[in-house]
Amino acid sequence: MSTTYVKAAESVEHAARLEHVSKSFAGPGGQQLVLDDISLDVAPGEFVTLLGASGCGKSTLLNLVAGLDKPSAGSITTHGRPALMFQEHALFPWLTAGKNIELALKLRGVPKSDRRGRAEQLLELVRLKGSYGKRVHELSGGMRQRVAMARALAQDSQLLLMDEPFAALDAITRDLLHDELTRIWEETGLSVLFVTHNVREAVRLAQRVVLLSSRPGRVAREWQVDIPQPRRIEDAPVAELSLEITEVLRGEIRRHGQH
Repeated sequence: MSTTYVKAAESVEHAARLEHVSKSFAGPGGQQLVLDDISLDVAPGEFVTLLGASGCGKSTLLNLVAGLDKPSAGSITTHGRPALMFQEHALFPWLTAGKNIELALKLRGVPKSDRRGRAEQLLELVRLKGSYGKRVHELSGGMRQRVAMARALAQDSQLLLMDEPFAALDAITRDLLHDELTRIWEETGLSVLFVTHNVREAVRLAQRVVLLSSRPGRVAREWQVDIPQPRRIEDAPVAELSLEITEVLRGEIRRHGQH
């Protein structure tokens, strides 16, 4: 019933390791089991998508890995403290794009004299060079999520947790950010655990897709994605694997009586 952060200097075999993790919440009829006996490893530099129907516990699992909550049973070990990115950008509207990133740097202990330069480097990494002084209301939805990504990267974590970060964006913007995320992942060597309910998005991005059953969430099945990058949502191999996963997901939903 613990979450442990391994120091970055230590040699690790896993960016994240979940061992027999369960989570219950108090409900009107007593304790409600949300996650049940989940064991999952994320290797250093691996991109894993966590897929499942709404309400299966995907976000709960991500919150446990982030250390925002404690498991009811089992243990979680991560390589350093993870960085977390949500569906909502959660930027402070009274700060500029650059100052939002600098806040994360400040909390990490980066000296004030180094923060602006590092914030500008991160903005350039997410293709927002020259946007340091822009306010949140001046940015499009896609640009805001890029700033949120830069702020997450400012935490200098080896593990990036992403909770449906592109779900609210239009299809074209989402596709462009898929490209950007893939590029950043390849350039930085980060480990990524990405939650989504979109099967094609899961296949488009990941090296491995993990499917959770409907509540209580259990690991129902995993797929290695051996399709070379760069990929596109409309690519035939992506569509073919997505169809296979969708059929298994439909079976899980039917089996648990959810429609």
